[in-house]
Amino acid sequence: MVPPRNVVKIAVQMRDAIPQLIQLDQAKPLAAVLKEVCDAWSLPHSERYALQFADGHRRYITENNRTEIKNGSILCLSTAPDLEAERLLRGLQSESCEGRREALQHLVLLAPDMTFTREVISRDVLQRLGSIIEDGDDLGEVLALALRAFLELMEHGVVSWETLSIPFVRKVVCYVNMNLMDASVQPLALGLLESVTLSSPALGQLVKSEVPLDRLLVHLQVMNQQLQTKAMALLTALLQGASAAERKHMLDYLWQRNLRQFIYKVGRTRPGRPFPTPLLAAHTHTRELAVLQNIIHSAAPLGDEMAHHLYVLQALTLGLLEPRMRTPLDPYSQEQREQLQALRQAAFEPEGESLGTGLSADRRRSLCAREFRKLGFSVSDPYPAPCPCLNPGLLLFQRAGPFLSCLSPFPQNSNPAQDLERVPPGLLALDNMLYFSRHAPSAYSRFVLENSSREDKHECPFARSSIQLTVLLCELLHVGEPCSETAQDFSPMFFGQDQSFHELFCVSIQLLNKTWKEMRATQEDFDKVTQVVREQLARTLALKPSSLELFRTKVNALTYGEVLRLRQTERLHQEGTLAPPILELREKLKPELMGLIRQQRLLRLCEGTLFRKISSRRRQDKLWFCCLSPNHKVLQYGDVEEGVGPPAPESLPEQLPVADIRALLTGKDCPHVREKGSGKQNKDVCELAFSVSYDHGEEEAYLNFVAPSKREFHLWTDGLSALLGSPMGSEQTRLDLEQLLTMETKLRLLELENVPIPEQPPPVPPPPTNFNFCYDCSITEP
Repeated sequence: MVPPRNVVKIAVQMRDAIPQLIQLDQAKPLAAVLKEVCDAWSLPHSERYALQFADGHRRYITENNRTEIKNGSILCLSTAPDLEAERLLRGLQSESCEGRREALQHLVLLAPDMTFTREVISRDVLQRLGSIIEDGDDLGEVLALALRAFLELMEHGVVSWETLSIPFVRKVVCYVNMNLMDASVQPLALGLLESVTLSSPALGQLVKSEVPLDRLLVHLQVMNQQLQTKAMALLTALLQGASAAERKHMLDYLWQRNLRQFIYKVGRTRPGRPFPTPLLAAHTHTRELAVLQNIIHSAAPLGDEMAHHLYVLQALTLGLLEPRMRTPLDPYSQEQREQLQALRQAAFEPEGESLGTGLSADRRRSLCAREFRKLGFSVSDPYPAPCPCLNPGLLLFQRAGPFLSCLSPFPQNSNPAQDLERVPPGLLALDNMLYFSRHAPSAYSRFVLENSSREDKHECPFARSSIQLTVLLCELLHVGEPCSETAQDFSPMFFGQDQSFHELFCVSIQLLNKTWKEMRATQEDFDKVTQVVREQLARTLALKPSSLELFRTKVNALTYGEVLRLRQTERLHQEGTLAPPILELREKLKPELMGLIRQQRLLRLCEGTLFRKISSRRRQDKLWFCCLSPNHKVLQYGDVEEGVGPPAPESLPEQLPVADIRALLTGKDCPHVREKGSGKQNKDVCELAFSVSYDHGEEEAYLNFVAPSKREFHLWTDGLSALLGSPMGSEQTRLDLEQLLTMETKLRLLELENVPIPEQPPPVPPPPTNFNFCYDCSITEP
């Protein structure tokens, strides 16, 4: 006989007792179930006990989460959460160090459970933990356990970070600034300060003033990846909470203190040689050989959290360019006019001095305009306005006075400054041009003079190209855009040299000139050339080269001919012939190929995926694993630890029958997305979020996911749609179907190679007047 739908078969275990195999009726009150379990073991006062999941974080069973109990679940009988909280509070108040340590260990184990958290917070356990942390009697395991428990309890959001006291925060800061202590304490202290900085602007300012940047730099150099990650997390949190001026000052200081080298390069100190900083010498506790741990090129793999913080650091540093990018050139600014003058002089000063001697004012104006036109500015000739170089005082004041007429306010199309009034790129384009002329003078002169010797229509305009290229680089590197809260897309070569944006421009402007010559372009082809250069840069940046030299090698190898070949290959993969017979063949092949895609999606669900849990502040702290059973009947899932491989399906504690699933929700329809609003910071999560609604009793519950990537999002939503009998409508399915159709169609048409396929089928001939030519099989031959 099939048991009722709301009855599940489970096991209940207790220490030193034989486990019970019971049938749990989900309609029965939990108190009644507990009484039956206690009676079976002859335990009085069932109200003193509670049920917990035996696996994972040993969460307490409540009326709200009891629907998560599935057939085959193993529960354990334990002390009720209120009594457990009272016992732990007594342990924390014990005079015995060993008693406090045991209580803290048990508290850390139970802290992830929300039911238990509410009980301990209501009993002022947080205040007791705060006292242990503030007293700092033990700088070893007890302090580490207290910090971990405090963090776990605060992460639930029951108590606001704003309620923390200033003395408490200062004490945690002291642990960050101290040298001789347990290695597990400082990562926890840094993590706590990061949460304080992100959640409370007022306390964040306190942390900023109390934690020296030099101290964070010391933590970034030690051979402890966890400590490095937490130090980088606090550093980026402080940068994000600072004003624009403070952020610039902090980043300038960090760059002066060799932060880039600590991230990108490996350094060593040898016996007898000084340490890079006195703090680092104290931190290592020795004057012997010490290795300064590199982050990007470390032997250990770069974690997701560190990758995100490096992305944030890169985005914030590039964000310093935004004011220059948003500021147009002021033609009345003496400094900016001198910069334009220096740009012209770097290319034409010898020629200008020889040709400008003894010339009239009109001739000097014409010569100056011609030189700026050679640089690629939109300057007309002759100048209609009087030349200010006729002022003798100005001639004495300015060394380049004979050519200042081109930099004064003039009518339309007569002032080179007019080209730089466009924002973006504004003054950032001028900065790039000046950097190129000063740091690569040979390449700059070669670029200008080489194009000056070409025919007018084949000249590659340096100024116009620089302005457009600066805009292009700002778009590719997302300069001025807000930081994503989940992205990890940083470029290692960004930390490989100072002035990385300007260095990248120097490589890119030479690439543009090379591509211009390969395309044999004219002025009318300017937009086509920039599109090709954009593709070259985007494809090479996507490879994440580790150094600027490697980027230069790869981008120069991607010639215009190679770009055309890649475009043609992609076009052949994406486009097929439109002949009606081929379209008809494709339509006949679609059902079979869709079945193949459906099979692949279900196999992918059976393999399972690690998902990240995102807290209220969008931190990706914890992992959980979900997979589909081989018989496609049950979704199995459960929490896993960081750095541990995917668990075996049979070890996962939770199960969701596919038959109980009602619907699949995506994007803003998901409950965990609706709860967080629709701000810009939730855009990334919204694009990767999906949920399944299912029955638990008479209510509807949800299993919420945030995919690790867009591809995983498509694979899971397709697989779940296939399980529910719905069409698979993702972009990935469309691409896979198109690829399979193209391949299968080409295989079917191999024998028709070089045979033209008509647009219309051949006409069917009319039927014959009689059918006497048919052979009658019924007639037997003699």
